[in-house]
Amino acid sequence: MAQRSYDAILLDLDGTLVDESDRIHPRTLAALRAASERGVRVMIATGRSELATIPVVEQLGIDNPAIVFNGAAMWCPSRKRLIEERVLSERTLDRLVRFGLERGLMTVAMCQGVKYSTSPRNDAEWRALHDMTAVETVDPERMRSLRAMRVTFFSDTHAHSADVAREVEAAVRQPMYITHFPLNCLPHHRESKLIVCDVHPPCRGKAEALRWLLDEHAIRPERVVAVGDAGNDVPMMTEAGLGCAMGNAYPEALEVADRVLGTCDSGTIGELVEELFLQ
Repeated sequence: MAQRSYDAILLDLDGTLVDESDRIHPRTLAALRAASERGVRVMIATGRSELATIPVVEQLGIDNPAIVFNGAAMWCPSRKRLIEERVLSERTLDRLVRFGLERGLMTVAMCQGVKYSTSPRNDAEWRALHDMTAVETVDPERMRSLRAMRVTFFSDTHAHSADVAREVEAAVRQPMYITHFPLNCLPHHRESKLIVCDVHPPCRGKAEALRWLLDEHAIRPERVVAVGDAGNDVPMMTEAGLGCAMGNAYPEALEVADRVLGTCDSGTIGELVEELFLQ
């Protein structure tokens, strides 16, 4: 076997590792398991909560921790718990809740094991919550005392998600890590006109996986492959030795990619893994 150039691979979920039915392509699944057996560190890095990530981790069948909440936490499948967790400060959370109320935005505060939402006011907002796991509707005042790893705003009045992000930064004026996107980039929400802004505690985003690989396994960033399709994948793609964008990726991911692969409903990641790790 030829000496390999990389020792780890980081994988986004939606639009990357899984198709619209949340399934991993058989070729990709077989290749990732074979690479793991050869000592390659295979890690998921996603914006999903730990609850929404667990089924894919179980499908993958590999025990490495998964980056969740866009880097704000890490889920360990063998321990079945979060092994890292960052939460928003009380001041930041208070200002975020106030921002949502003043702007009239549906607001969701996400904690370990549960999500708390203000009451949806129309069909579009009800549908936005449909695929979320463990959601409870609460009075906004209750949100101010939570240990939240993310606050999410949904808007149907802004033209672009970046506009919401800029307003949050101007209003809250606290250290934060913000991601944003149109909701219709996710499966089951293709017809939605809502846009989403996610606010997390300060972190390096999905690049937290690179920090963990270096700290725990002495794997340097240049020895890591990162695969994604959206703006929240850019931090890990730019810091990794090889950043790969899916063929269905958004422009911001394509712009920083070293390589462009096929689409998420194919075995293109399996082909990549075979080439880099299984020769």
